[in-house]
Parts: sequence; structure tokens; C-alpha cells
Amino acid sequence: MTLHVAVIGSGPAGIYTAEALVKQSAEPVQVDVLERLPTPYGLVRYGVAPDHTSIKSIANYLRKVLELPQVRFLGGVTLGPHVSVDDLLGAYDAVVYCTGAMVDRRLGIPGEDLPGSVAATDFVNWYCGHPDVDPGRFTLDSPEIAVIGVGNVAVDVVRVLAKTSEELKATDVPHDVLERLEESQVKAIHMVGRRGPEHAKFTLKELRELGELANADVCVRPEESVVLGIDFPRQVQGNIKILQSWAAREPVGRPRRLDVRFWMRPVEILGTERVEGLKLERTRLSEEGRVVGTGEFETLPVGMVLRSVGYQSVPLPGVPFSESTMTVPNEAGRVREREYVAGWLKRGPTGVIGTNKSDAAETVRTLLSDLEGGERVGDGGIDGLLAAREVRPVTYEEWLAIEAAESELAKSLNRGERVKLVGLEAMLRACRS
Repeated sequence: MTLHVAVIGSGPAGIYTAEALVKQSAEPVQVDVLERLPTPYGLVRYGVAPDHTSIKSIANYLRKVLELPQVRFLGGVTLGPHVSVDDLLGAYDAVVYCTGAMVDRRLGIPGEDLPGSVAATDFVNWYCGHPDVDPGRFTLDSPEIAVIGVGNVAVDVVRVLAKTSEELKATDVPHDVLERLEESQVKAIHMVGRRGPEHAKFTLKELRELGELANADVCVRPEESVVLGIDFPRQVQGNIKILQSWAAREPVGRPRRLDVRFWMRPVEILGTERVEGLKLERTRLSEEGRVVGTGEFETLPVGMVLRSVGYQSVPLPGVPFSESTMTVPNEAGRVREREYVAGWLKRGPTGVIGTNKSDAAETVRTLLSDLEGGERVGDGGIDGLLAAREVRPVTYEEWLAIEAAESELAKSLNRGERVKLVGLEAMLRACRS
């Protein structure tokens, strides 16, 4: 008997889950990877910064999994509008949810909903060519922008804002977006963290890249780079050393300026019709280790605020969800009978891309143990149901046609290896022409 499993989501967590099923199962297995977009790879395609080509190359590994004979990619199929949980449980022996963490956490301050106050995920989706975001969404006409957060996503956003369009020309940034970046009026970028340098979530490699920007001076205030104590992990010590070296150097007059700020928290986004400023309060740590305000305020004259204070998952139709943890409650990946979860939806937005591999392996061990020796109820017969509902999935071969069209577009524009197609219609035209 063949074990039929549906994996919902084709990001790293979903594809690693498919791979683990093929490798771990002692019996024949057939895995359908269902994805709401026509394109696989999730955050590798739509979350990794376009100039981070070494990280984006992980797609080459994920590609090999989708090319396994036991794995099938079904793009353009959405849980809820197209198929229900009951539909899936009727067609498969098990279902694994791997839809990640798709939205930003909110700041919870006045003015957060003003035009010009934007979730970093929306901005990242924009420059990564996500079909959910109009390429005309952002006009970078403000001389000053604030990025709230001191993690790697904030670093990516800052780096893209600071670079010239010429520096990004060889990447896969959509051409309409590249033109918007070329017209950017941004002169000053403020990256704001509410704690000190020792608490920042940068990784060393990403932080170093900021110091190598050819188009921007990177500045840190000496008084904000001071840290208390010396017993820090090596990674943190490296971050502190870099930040303190930046505090000791003078700007050389590059076209843009990046101010990395610590011990400042946003308390209000100012403006009437749109963002006109950001009010910050100086912070310190209480005896209990909590961040508290000092009553000392400062206002930045920014026209845009990008919020990058963490990702969170969203509920799936018919799937249990905890509002307190923003995850699907589970035990080693088990949700309910024949339902499982992996990735950020399982554990929260922690770890790096590779962390999803061991996470998926744990879930698959649980699944296979649960189903060992049991009756097979699924036949993988989702095709007839989709056809009856006039849903035509995008196949893996059709995804390859999208890739080929993006390569051809890059050649026609004299730009790198590929340029992303923008919008669902353009991608569907490419794969079905």
C-alpha cells in the first residue's frame, strides 16, 4: 500500500517535510505539495534579499526534492477557497501544514495605521516581486525613513534602501521595482532598536555587509554603543566589536547615511494624512531586566516607518490555532488525528532556513509512527475534486516555464540571470503559453 500525504506550503519547511517522508518511510509514499502561489520555495524566493545570492541558492537543493518521482507540486491551490481540511483528509492518509509566518507583529502605538507606516514584510515582498504586492505600491519620495528593529530582516531592508539601483541591477529584483529604487529620494535611514547592541539579533555576516556599503555612511552614536558586562557569546561579541568600530569612525560624505540607533523605542508615529515623523523615547533596563522609558524624547522627521519587530503566523481555515503563541498547537508535530504541522507554524519564527530540516524530520517521525500498521484511507485523488471546482493546478513543469521566462526577461533587459515576473497573470501566461 502507498502512503499518500498532502503538504500544505512549498517553502523550506514544506519541501523538507516532503524529503523526510520519502527518506524515512519504509513503505511507498506519494507526497503532493500544495501551494497557493504558482511558484515554490516560499521565503527563499520571496523573503531572502535579492543580493543574497548564496542564500537564494538553497533553491537548487529544494528543486531536487520537487523533482523526486514520489513528490508532486500543485501550485495555485489554496486551503479554504479551493479545498477544505475535510477534502484533504478524504483524499490523503495525512496532512502536514507548513505555511510559515506571513505577517509582521504590530508595534501597538498611536499612528501605526497612518499611510506610510508599513510592515517590513510588505516592503520585502515588494522588492522580492511577491504577487500579493503591487510593484507600484511604494514611492520612495521621503528623504528620511525609519526601520524599527535590529534583526536580519531590518538589515536586509536597510541594505536595499541604501544601495543604488546599479548595484541591484544584476539581481532578480522586478524591473518596475528597480526603476522605483532608481528614483529613490532617500538620503537618511534610521534603524532603531529599543535595547542595546548586546541584545541585537543581527548575524555577524549580515552586520558586516552594512559596513561595506559603497553608497552610505554607517554611523553609531558612541554613547549608544556602550555595553555593560563582557561575558557574551562569540556572536554577540563580534556584533559589539563591529558596532563600536562604527561609532569610532567619521562619515566620509557618501550619498546616503545610515544611523543605527540603540536604547530608543517608538512611542508614536506622527502625522495627519500620512507619516510625518516618529517620536522615540530613550530607554534603559530595569532591575528586572525589562525595557523602561526614561522620559527623554526625540523626534525623527521621517516620511515612512517600516516595522520589523518579528513575524507571526496566521490561522488556517479549519485548523487549530493558538492566539497566545501564534502557532498551531502540537506535540512533536502532531495536531490531531492524521493532521501535522512543521516549520514556523509549528514552533514560531525562530532559527534559520536550515532549522526547518530537523524540525520537519521530527514531524515526519511522529507521522510515520502514528500511521505505522494502520489502514490506508487516502488515495491521493485530489485531481478530480479540483477539476470539478474548475481549479487547474500549476505543475512543476509549468513552474519551470516561469523560470525560463524570467531568464529570457533578464537577457532582454541585459540584467543578470533572471528578473522576476510580476503578478499572477504574467506568471500564468508564461507557464501556459
